[in-house]
Amino acid sequence: MNPRERVLCSLAHKEPDRVPLDIGGSDVTGLHRDTYTNLARFLGIPDDVRIWESVQQVALPQEEMLAQLEVDVRPVFPHATDSSELPLQGEGERLTFRDEWGVKWAMPKRGGLYFDIVEHPLADACAASDLAGYPWPDGSDPARLRGLREYAVNVAASTQAALTLVPVYGGIFESAFWLRGFEDFYRDLGSNSPLVEAILDATLQFRLDYWGRALEEVGDFIDVVVEYDDLGHQSGLLISPDMYRRYLKPRHKQLFEFIKGRSHAAVLLHTCGAIYELIPDLIETGVDILNPIQVSAGKMGDTRKLKQEFGTELAFWGGGVDTQSVLPRGTPQQVKDEVRRRIEDLAPGGGYVFAAVHNIQPDVPPENIMAMGEAWKQYGTYS
Repeated sequence: MNPRERVLCSLAHKEPDRVPLDIGGSDVTGLHRDTYTNLARFLGIPDDVRIWESVQQVALPQEEMLAQLEVDVRPVFPHATDSSELPLQGEGERLTFRDEWGVKWAMPKRGGLYFDIVEHPLADACAASDLAGYPWPDGSDPARLRGLREYAVNVAASTQAALTLVPVYGGIFESAFWLRGFEDFYRDLGSNSPLVEAILDATLQFRLDYWGRALEEVGDFIDVVVEYDDLGHQSGLLISPDMYRRYLKPRHKQLFEFIKGRSHAAVLLHTCGAIYELIPDLIETGVDILNPIQVSAGKMGDTRKLKQEFGTELAFWGGGVDTQSVLPRGTPQQVKDEVRRRIEDLAPGGGYVFAAVHNIQPDVPPENIMAMGEAWKQYGTYS
C-alpha cells in the first residue's frame, strides 16, 4: 500500500498493511519549532525552521524528515492574506502582533515558546447591537488560496500521501472567547444569549465562507478536513452538555454537513481534554475522526473502552503516547511500552491513525521521539 491507500483503508475501518503514522500532518499533530530543530539535528538533516502556525510556534517539517520517519500524511494549508499577515512588534520584553480579527497576542522575547492573548477586541461589547460595524475578516478572501491547488497536486504526486486541509483560525467556540474574553464569554453563555448567538453566528459564517472557497479550489485532492474546538479541560468539560447542545452542536452540524457536501473528505475534529460525555453528540454532528485522544484527561485514558464503545462510528487519530508526562519525562522504554498499549487498544479493525497526543513540545528529547517511532514500527503491523 502507498501512504494514501493506507490512511484511507484505516479510515474505512479496515486493517491496512500497518497502522498509518502522522507527524506534522496538521497544526495539531506537529512539532514545536524547538522540537523540530532538535530532532533535525539528531537526524543529521538541515534544521532550518519554517513556522506555519504562529501562536503555537508549530514548524512545517521538511520532506526529508517526513520521508525518513515514514510519515503517511502531508498538510495543505492556506496562506496569509494582506489583512492577516501582520508584522511582529517589539514591545519591551515581548513580541506582539494583532491578528486579522483584532485579537492581540504576545510572547516573551527571551525563552518564549508560544503567543498568548493579551487583548480581546470585543471585551466592551454588552449587546448584539454592539457588533454592528465590527470589521469581521473575509473567510473567502482568494488570497488565502494562492497556489494552493498546484501545491496540493505536487505534494500528492511526489509523496502519494494522504492530504489534510487545515482552517485559518480557531474553531467556532474558540474564536468567540478569543474575541470576547474568556471570563466574559463564559458569563455570557449563562446570561447574555443574544450576544453569544451573534458572535457564534459570525465565527461560523467565517468558516463557511472559508471552506466553501477552499474546497472549491482543492476539495478533490483532500482526504481529511481538520477542524478544531477545544471542549474539555484536564478533568471535565469546559461547558455543560446542555450548553454544548444549545449553542454549539447545531452549528457544528451545519459546518460539517457543509464540508461534506463539497468534498469526499472525512471530517477530523480536534478537541482537547476530558470530552468523553460529548462523544455521542460529536458523532451526531458528523465527526468522522476524533483527535487528539488526550489519554491523561479524565475518562480518556481507557483507550480500549473508547474503541469498544465508539470504534465502529469514529476513527481515532492520536492517543499514541501521552505528551504530558510519558513522552517528555519517561525513559525510551516507558515510551515504547505506552505506544504498544495504545496501539493494542486502538488499532484492531482499522479506524486508527497513530499520532502523539497533540503537538510534540520542546521538553521532549529526540531520543524519545525516536523510541516512539521504533515502537510504532514494531507494534503497528497487522497480522
